[in-house]
Amino acid sequence: MRTDVTSDRAPQAIGPYSQAIAAGGLLFCSGQIPLDPSTGQLVSGEIGDQTRQVLRNLGEVLRAAGASLDDVVRTTVYLADLEDFAAMNAAYGEFFSRPAPARSTVQAARLPRDARVEIDAIALLPR
Repeated sequence: MRTDVTSDRAPQAIGPYSQAIAAGGLLFCSGQIPLDPSTGQLVSGEIGDQTRQVLRNLGEVLRAAGASLDDVVRTTVYLADLEDFAAMNAAYGEFFSRPAPARSTVQAARLPRDARVEIDAIALLPR
């Protein structure tokens, strides 16, 4: 069984997809970009600022499912430019305790709304 998970405290899906789907004790979170949920606009600033906004957005989706960033087991980070890796990585590290989730980081040719970073996640759901 699949259950749709949504949060009005995170940007709404901008296409035919869900913010997250709960299934089999896991939460599959769609990629978040650095949108301010109150305005729907990309946040300005450096890649660190944008990464923090993405992770705050993911945190709100996780919260809607009764989970948190501490429950995340896997992420994928998409960067428009791998030159941003070090600054993204520093900001990312502010949000995860040890052991940190497994992660892949890739450079994408283009991200939605020309964002510089997008992150998706898989988390364990609390029983």
